[in-house]
Amino acid sequence: MKFITNDMQTESGDKTIDESRQGEAVMVEPKRGHGKKLLLESYGCAMNFSDSEIVASILTEEGFGTTRNAEEADVILLNTCSIREKAEDRIRNRLLAFKKMKRKNPSLIVGVLGCMAERLKETLLEQEKLVDLVVGPDAYRDLPNLIEQVGTGQKAVNVLLSREETYAEISPVRLNSNGINAYISIMRGCDNMCSFCVVPFTRGRERSRDPESIVNEAIELANNGYKEVTLLGQNVDSYKWNLTKKGEVKDENLPTVSFSELMELVAKACPELWIRFSTSHPKDLTDDVAEVIAKYDNICNYIHLPIQSGNNEILKKMNRGYTREWYLNRIEALRRIAPKCAISTDIITGFCGETEEQHADTLSLMKEVGFDMAYMFKYSERPKTLAERKYEDDVPEEVKGRRLSEVIDLQRA
Repeated sequence: MKFITNDMQTESGDKTIDESRQGEAVMVEPKRGHGKKLLLESYGCAMNFSDSEIVASILTEEGFGTTRNAEEADVILLNTCSIREKAEDRIRNRLLAFKKMKRKNPSLIVGVLGCMAERLKETLLEQEKLVDLVVGPDAYRDLPNLIEQVGTGQKAVNVLLSREETYAEISPVRLNSNGINAYISIMRGCDNMCSFCVVPFTRGRERSRDPESIVNEAIELANNGYKEVTLLGQNVDSYKWNLTKKGEVKDENLPTVSFSELMELVAKACPELWIRFSTSHPKDLTDDVAEVIAKYDNICNYIHLPIQSGNNEILKKMNRGYTREWYLNRIEALRRIAPKCAISTDIITGFCGETEEQHADTLSLMKEVGFDMAYMFKYSERPKTLAERKYEDDVPEEVKGRRLSEVIDLQRA
């Protein structure tokens, strides 16, 4: 199974895969064989990387062998990213190359998984005729059936989003061959509805995974010699097990677990593991998260806390759910409770209607906080988002670029 990563940081704050691992090839042995070979490529954020490990587990259980060579593959699957237009263009070019291969090998099955599959299913299947198979992020269990369906000459689609699916009991195939660090997905989906972001439409509603299964996965990794895990979610601070959005208990017979409590459970169960997490959301970050970071030596003194803009009007347009003042309050709490904690962020320049004064507010907030690191972008309008429907993308590209350069220069300084 060939696993390819591409350096595409998401605007929702997901940690990018290190570019040094781009093109990494990993062989995974099937549990039983039927002679078919699979090539799996992944593009985008850490959540896509984690999902590909679930896909690999499902298909090796079904007997798929692996290959590092596309020419040998019977099935090629691309786990895709939709966060920016550039990401989709890169994937589409890859699909065009595979389309040429299919002319020589008509039995080759090519499919897309993940966010781009969810967003562009009809376009990829019917209009551009680039793929045979389209599978959304909540339908990976159906992959064996869908591949079999394509083998009978049909196109196959399953992009149904779920309110329940977490893949909790599936043991991921660790595609990262270094045996040192691994991802653990603790929740799926996103309810935040930031106006610039496609994630709620491509990954569905938030649902949290059973904490016992998370702890058990961490223990298994530690027993297998791993040294570091990253707890993954679109918004880890909103992790709630057995709690409603309003904080009400769902089942009196089950324990309730918040994100800080989950981190503490993992830290206690695996004292030898170095624990990271991504991504936090300023509107949901509570003091108890900082307290757990400060309390346990094996929890990394680091938090990624996207600000996106330093101006309240722009933050409101972005539907971020917090103000500049709230964000600075959270920074103050982090530095008071966990003074060793490094802080990174995401920043978007040139959002709809942004003025020079509003841009200056972002620069001033950067100076006030002094971020240790930042992922910085110019705004890229995405179809079907609230921003596309409600606001005009009216900041000229050259202005976006100049403001981005000012942000980058300040961060470097």
